[in-house]
Amino acid sequence: MSETALPKEDLDQPAIDAPVETPPPVAPRRGNGLAIVALLLGAAGVAVGGWGVWQVRHLQTNNQQQSAQVQALSDQAQTLKLNEQRLSERLAQLPPAEELEERRRQVAQLQGDQQHLNQRLETVLGASRKDWRLAEAEHLLRLASLRLSALQDITSAQALVQGADEILREQNDPGSFAAREQLAKTLAALRSTEQPDRTGLFLQLGALRDQVLQLTELAPEYKDRGESLLGLTADGDGASRWAQWWDQISRYIRIDFNADENVRPLLAGQSLVQVRLALSLALEQAQWAALNGQAPVYTQALTEARDVLKNNFNQDNPQSKIMLERVGELSKQPVTVVTPDLTGTLSSVQAYLERRNLNTQESVKPLPAPGAQEATP
Repeated sequence: MSETALPKEDLDQPAIDAPVETPPPVAPRRGNGLAIVALLLGAAGVAVGGWGVWQVRHLQTNNQQQSAQVQALSDQAQTLKLNEQRLSERLAQLPPAEELEERRRQVAQLQGDQQHLNQRLETVLGASRKDWRLAEAEHLLRLASLRLSALQDITSAQALVQGADEILREQNDPGSFAAREQLAKTLAALRSTEQPDRTGLFLQLGALRDQVLQLTELAPEYKDRGESLLGLTADGDGASRWAQWWDQISRYIRIDFNADENVRPLLAGQSLVQVRLALSLALEQAQWAALNGQAPVYTQALTEARDVLKNNFNQDNPQSKIMLERVGELSKQPVTVVTPDLTGTLSSVQAYLERRNLNTQESVKPLPAPGAQEATP
């Protein structure tokens, strides 16, 4: 086709263009294409070779990992084999199935017996706790009765009786109604009784005892105030002897212009100490009587203290007068009180405890065996 077309083109073109040939440029184009194809084939071969190398390395890595896993599995299999051997040895040491069944039955029976014993123990301990609490209530009532009879301590006795009533209330037993009724009556009687302030009386009498040492004698001693009589004695040679004699005699002589009143002798120094001691002892005896609730001793001691103050100290002295009035006020204070009798309350609680113990003994009494019931006519 190309050769037939060339003559036509040659007719149209000038003769100068005749030597030009088109085929020679075609040959180089085919060589370039082959080179490109060869390059492509080489690149593909290199790529395939690289991919093959990568696959080989990847396979080697996987092979190594698989080898490690196989080794680990082999170790685990060895461990499992050893464990299996140990279990086999332990199983060989275990008793047979019949013996295990017998032991299981014995354990079940032991658990049942233990549960039954626990129930009985709880019942016994519960009853014991109640008995202990009731015995404590009785002991509290005995202490309250002792406090009232020995010390007349209303406050302590009220607290003790209140504690006994709380214990009976915790029992929640209808049979304790009579005992709680007696306790309520006793508490009402104790609350209506006034507690004497013995501690206050003791301290007040102690304060009066501290003031005894400050009391002065019945009349003051004679003192030189520059009167003419003593001044006259200063003249002459025997002034000193006369002054000494007058100083001594003035202690025993008193001029009283109220002749209608009773004349009382002056107290000397030693006599004043004895009177103060007697007054202090009377107040101390009153302190003891007030603290121990001894009303007759308390009244007698304050009467003696009042007589000592009246007979031996000046009534015009404010200190002696105030002490005498204070002694009279304290003598009117009560040191004893009529306490309620707890005998009936204690007897009621004891009767309740006896009834409860009888009921408990009857409830825990064992039942007769069936064979014994059949044997009896």
